Amino acid sequence: MGNIRHPRRGSMQFWPRKRSRHTLVRVRSWVKEAKVKPLGFIAYKAGMTHVQFTDMRAKSPTKGETINIPVTILECPPVVVAGVAVYKHDVYGLVKQTSIFAPKLDKMLDRRVQLPKKEASLDAVKDFDDLRLLVQTLPAKVASVGAKKPKLFEVGIGGAKNDKLEYARKMLGKEIMVSDVFDAGNQVDIHGVSKGKGFQGTVKRYGVPIRQHKAEKVKRGIASLGSWTPKRVEFSVAQSGKMGFHLRTEYNKKIVRVGQNPADVNRTGGIQGYGLVHNHYVLIHGSVVGADKREVVLTAPLRSSKYISKDVPELTYISK
Repeated sequence: MGNIRHPRRGSMQFWPRKRSRHTLVRVRSWVKEAKVKPLGFIAYKAGMTHVQFTDMRAKSPTKGETINIPVTILECPPVVVAGVAVYKHDVYGLVKQTSIFAPKLDKMLDRRVQLPKKEASLDAVKDFDDLRLLVQTLPAKVASVGAKKPKLFEVGIGGAKNDKLEYARKMLGKEIMVSDVFDAGNQVDIHGVSKGKGFQGTVKRYGVPIRQHKAEKVKRGIASLGSWTPKRVEFSVAQSGKMGFHLRTEYNKKIVRVGQNPADVNRTGGIQGYGLVHNHYVLIHGSVVGADKREVVLTAPLRSSKYISKDVPELTYISK
């Protein structure tokens, strides 16, 4: 008799199965970095393609051969440092004290947040424990997305405490490019919101087995809602409901290229479902969570892998 395997229907790793409130996620943990620079960047998912390069890894079974790998194209328009968030430790942990905005702000930003009437200066900031940049997207530069309202996002800063303050003072109101944050060969964590699938049944949502043809009532459903006692339906029972549109984080994705020429990835008529890339772009090895045209957040890796090579491949071909 073979080994009987009965895995649990529906992973408890992601619980509760709650849908995201926004398409742009909030990052709660930032890695400690010695270099003074932003630790994250906002990009837009354009689509997938494949590239070719000569494998030069020392222990690879395909060393010296031309190999193909799938990559995801992320368009990376510049972001503007609209303000600085000041944090301080108290009995509840790290708590935001105030936000200081740049003297000259985009008028469209008023549609997103209520801007302060009085101007504040970073010179008044003396007692703090952490600083984070408030970066603003420039949706007018991403023609394919069609958004008008800019989005505001907090980005951590690397370096010592005083160095963070000097960097924030220098960058307030200025643009940040993706090349200022990441290089080819780096590992990144990608935070995004998965595709929404709508209302689904238990077979697709949780993977419960389809019942035999002699089953009563339903085939694509569960056989029982649970025991008689306790007299309630447990939260762990698989039931129908809305599926997808969840916040997900993919760890240690490798950057294959940080490019500046959009013509390298644009195909005739534009990328299907997205259009033309007009800004700097990033090629990520493998797939990326979320739908096309949706924002994803690239951050420095919290737990980088020693098994992923840091070598930057010389691409010989990009499929268009």
